[in-house]
Amino acid sequence: MKNLLLPVSLFTSMAAPLAYAAPTTPAATPNDIAACLSIADNQLRLTCYDKIANDPSVKQQLQTPQPITTTSRDVLDLEKTLEASRDTKSAQVVLTEQIGVKHLNTPLSELFDLDENNPNGLLTIREHNSMYALPAWYNTSPNYYPHSPSHGTTVNDIQAKQKRIEGKFQFSFKTKLMQDLFKTKADLWFGYTQQSNWQMYNFGDDSAPFRNNDYQPEIFLTQPVKADLPWGGKLRMLGTGFVHHSNGQSRPASRSWNRVYAMAGMEWDKLTVVPRVWARVDPSDKSKDDNNDITDYMGFGDVRVAYQLDDKRFISSTLRYNPFHNKGAVELNYIFPIKGKLNGVIQGFHGYGENILDYNHKQTGIGIGVMFRGWDGI
Repeated sequence: MKNLLLPVSLFTSMAAPLAYAAPTTPAATPNDIAACLSIADNQLRLTCYDKIANDPSVKQQLQTPQPITTTSRDVLDLEKTLEASRDTKSAQVVLTEQIGVKHLNTPLSELFDLDENNPNGLLTIREHNSMYALPAWYNTSPNYYPHSPSHGTTVNDIQAKQKRIEGKFQFSFKTKLMQDLFKTKADLWFGYTQQSNWQMYNFGDDSAPFRNNDYQPEIFLTQPVKADLPWGGKLRMLGTGFVHHSNGQSRPASRSWNRVYAMAGMEWDKLTVVPRVWARVDPSDKSKDDNNDITDYMGFGDVRVAYQLDDKRFISSTLRYNPFHNKGAVELNYIFPIKGKLNGVIQGFHGYGENILDYNHKQTGIGIGVMFRGWDGI
């Protein structure tokens, strides 16, 4: 014990004169500011304020970024939950208290309320998938005669006379239905995404028709979690959901399928990765299956990736691949600022399934337009 106390006493005896020899200037206090406020003369009051502003301790405090703290949501500690469940041989839930931690303010956190509940509450319109308008979308290989094994070939003027350049638009939103479920911070959401391909430059007999519309309503559950990943990554979220995807057309152009999926949300600094795996829910009546080979082309999942280049520029991508049939697709977006919440976007696509009507048609497309970001909480 004496050996332990000796270096401590030496350190304190050395540190004491150093601390005494280098006194610090007391920082400005609210009383100092109040004293300035009580001065009636304008010039003297300004001099008083200048004196406070020139205080070195005040300058240092203003120049030092202050961490944003918040009373954050408790999250599921995945590692401790698995350990406790293994030890007790029964399902356990271990939450990690997040009081006073730095608010991460990451894309995943904002999209899914991982650190704190959105102050706008339930049933407000929130951002979901990308929302954009591409008035110029060029398709190198139009699908003039859409085909599926179930319904054969679609022959109509809208498809057969389509032009290579058209408009492409996507509208998407979600709303939180319930929050803090199952004595955890799980949330239940409803989402909706609609993508449209509009032959807006085709002024023939059909007068600029919409070539196809994709409708995707879904319901899904998200659970904030805490787990470390390799190379400094963090597992932030787990989720599961059900999505219906169709184009609302009559046969033979009708396309539809239902899926249940599981997803995870991961972050590495400026990189966000959201992988999903899904299983198709086959229709009970096989005669009503619009596209019985759709998983051959659309696969069994996708990976969504986003990388923040700087404060205002991003790149994002969605990748699909079916290794059993060697078919897939990649979509790439470059997003740049225009003004406020309005951004420009350049989008490219290559592969199968640019829309559900073309699920089994390989094509390459590129377009430019605008994207709306940061409009949360309507």
